[in-house]
Amino acid sequence: MLPTDLSSRTDLPSPEDIAHARHWRRTSRLTAALLVVWFAVGFGVTWFARDLDFPFFGWPFSFWVAAQGGVVAFVVLIAIYAWRMARVDRALADAGGLPVDVSGRDARDNRDARDARDLRRAPRR
Repeated sequence: MLPTDLSSRTDLPSPEDIAHARHWRRTSRLTAALLVVWFAVGFGVTWFARDLDFPFFGWPFSFWVAAQGGVVAFVVLIAIYAWRMARVDRALADAGGLPVDVSGRDARDNRDARDARDLRRAPRR
């Protein structure tokens, strides 16, 4: 017989566990996608450099990628990662799975309250 009240079940994942699993899945997908792009720019373009010999701003494209494009692509990848992870972390914080300071809110109030609470609990000598 199946229980009708699911709130008494202890084997169900908590909302925080579900939020953490979703966060990890999104983080893994983002990291994998950016690693594929990183590999394509870092290895793929240099492997096919001779085939990429067409003029780009007056220079051969393979020379431009080797001199400037790789560095620019890597900086763009870092910026995309930081922007997307901030959104993913904020979504987890809104779901209740992360500390408040990660979501972009002011964490000083929480830290001050925690310090005051710890001082009250500290044993006096």
